[in-house]
Amino acid sequence: MDARRYTQLRGMPVIVVVGGGFAGVAVARRLERRLGPAEARIVLVSRNNYSLFTPMLPEVTSGELEVRHVVTPIREQLHRAQFILADVEAIDIKEHAVRYRHVLTRIVSTQTFDQLVLALGSSTSTFGLPGVAENTWALKTLADADALRNHLVWLLEMADTIADDERREKLLCVTIVGGGFTGVETAGEIAGLFRSVVPLYKNLRANRPKIVLVEAGTALLAGLPAKMGEYSRRVLQRKGVEVVLGDGVAAADEHSLTLQSGRHIATETIVWSAGVKPSPFLAATSLPMDRHGAIRTGRDMRVEGVSGVWALGDCAAIPDGEGGTYPMTAQHAIREGPLCADNLVAALRGTSTQPFVYRALGMMAALGGRKAVAQLPGERVITGFVAWFLWRTYYLLRLPGLERKLRVAFDWTIDLMFPRDTAELRFGARQEERGEEMARHA
Repeated sequence: MDARRYTQLRGMPVIVVVGGGFAGVAVARRLERRLGPAEARIVLVSRNNYSLFTPMLPEVTSGELEVRHVVTPIREQLHRAQFILADVEAIDIKEHAVRYRHVLTRIVSTQTFDQLVLALGSSTSTFGLPGVAENTWALKTLADADALRNHLVWLLEMADTIADDERREKLLCVTIVGGGFTGVETAGEIAGLFRSVVPLYKNLRANRPKIVLVEAGTALLAGLPAKMGEYSRRVLQRKGVEVVLGDGVAAADEHSLTLQSGRHIATETIVWSAGVKPSPFLAATSLPMDRHGAIRTGRDMRVEGVSGVWALGDCAAIPDGEGGTYPMTAQHAIREGPLCADNLVAALRGTSTQPFVYRALGMMAALGGRKAVAQLPGERVITGFVAWFLWRTYYLLRLPGLERKLRVAFDWTIDLMFPRDTAELRFGARQEERGEEMARHA
């Protein structure tokens, strides 16, 4: 039955939530608690049937955590809301309709709404640099992390097989672009992976893998206390990571990365973590956006000048009350969700909404090898084992569901006793193509 006709017959508003990440699921769960079954019909649309715990993606890349242990099925998190596995193709604000294509059947359908919540997240930004989009590995989704892990193992296997020393050196050089949290954590995790498994490859004992971390700014973890970036640099360098500061990327190709200084880094693997941008899908809508492509909202997360539409998470520019907007972090998205749902309920019931106000609890980055760096409230910084223990404890507690907590804790325990797994479970087309090229040059 058409949703609008359903609304007319039952007198129930239809609330559509688009996006199954931290923010979208948090909204849907809160709406279920705040609204009775006869008060509203709740629909969540997402292209994945799981929500991803993104802070642990670097550990998936290194094989420290199993892929499925950092995701939680959306259906397990919802009790009454309808879930639709689909890609949203268009949003018609005037008609109050969302057009989507089912991921499996590819059937196009339309869902009308009375209230719409947009939590579309963000995507990787390559800033239009030549060759970057075509020749780099992103680390934004679960598929990215799984593919990169398989690729890293493939590199070791190929380097152990070929006899060309020059080509082997290029294969064993992994370059990471971006000195923020993702870049720093990925560098530490890949260093840990190589340290754990390289002894298994007899032909690589004289050719150790090389990791290069490139940051255009003058320090790692920019925007945080200088002690955090300096400590991270020292720890990574002790792990054998070359840290390049103050030199941005000019271009990339299949066999090298070119920096703005003119330096060429011979490498077969470039991991791009230099920036994110709001979902590019938003550009096709008529919603008001800021210069970065994020939806402009009021402090209560209601979209400016649009009735019945709300936005939060990475796709929204939510004013912080001090002339800026809140950052695109998981800890903000998790807290924006419940308040957005509360404000939506208030709007339905004709009461006043509340502004989103939140001061970050702190920021943490794991560096591998039981070391981390953390900023606590009051600008206090802790480092080393204590910060690492805090990082693991905090994020373990934030994982949804006891089952996932136990699985991740077990993975961490196993990692303390055994080397990382070097099984490459899937040879993707990209690896196969490179393998064929290697064979031609061997």
